[in-house]
Amino acid sequence: MTVHFIGAGPGAPDLLTLRGRDIIAACPVCLYAGSLVPKAILSHCPPGAKIINTAPMDLDAIMAEIKAAHAAGQDVARLHSGDLSVWSAMGEQLRRLRAEGIPVSVTPGVPSFAAAAASLGAELTLPGLAQSVVLTRTPGRASSMPEGESLTNFAATGATLAIHLSIQNIDRVVADLTPAYGADCPVAVVYRASWPDEQIIRGTLADIASKLGEGITRTALILVGPALAGEGFAESCLYAADYDRRYRPQSAESPWSEWREGDD
Repeated sequence: MTVHFIGAGPGAPDLLTLRGRDIIAACPVCLYAGSLVPKAILSHCPPGAKIINTAPMDLDAIMAEIKAAHAAGQDVARLHSGDLSVWSAMGEQLRRLRAEGIPVSVTPGVPSFAAAAASLGAELTLPGLAQSVVLTRTPGRASSMPEGESLTNFAATGATLAIHLSIQNIDRVVADLTPAYGADCPVAVVYRASWPDEQIIRGTLADIASKLGEGITRTALILVGPALAGEGFAESCLYAADYDRRYRPQSAESPWSEWREGDD
């Protein structure tokens, strides 16, 4: 028996990985975060599967369901939205399961920041503008921020910021970032990225707060940084005609011309 943690993706049912789909189809028990995981993904569960919405449950109740499945020798598909590596609450479940000696596996999912960038048609790392993406959030009711992990500190790097779980703090976000980025820095808010009711609001630090509608109160990602403008950057060397690629040599004289098949 194994508990399979699966990243269910940002919202669109077809952004589930093939591995995730196949594991779901093989598990007689499925626990899913009903407030964020689309019900269409549950169509992959096998006939007769026990399907449990964990949205109204506390951690003890979730663990009780998993222990019951473990006692019955039944594999569990544990679905969380996006990717499990950030803000999934997987860590606390893993800690308890490992203490109980219950086997686990982890299958990654498409993260919300990647879905948001795709909706924008944007690359978040552009030569000369930004070569780093910072995934962060502001303090909330459920989680505080460690000392040093502040928006002002991250803004000082000039990186592209993907600010999660913070749309309700948009005024604070603007106040913290404007000194470093400037009021004219581009901002995009992507509400429910990849869902049918997705909305994209573009602006700058100066006006983004005033552009948000009353319904944009949760499930929205804030992207900030010069790279969002999509202009003012140099082309990379990767596809330059005179760039000798290490694993794709341009000439017989290249020091890497004797690459072996399969190295590229």
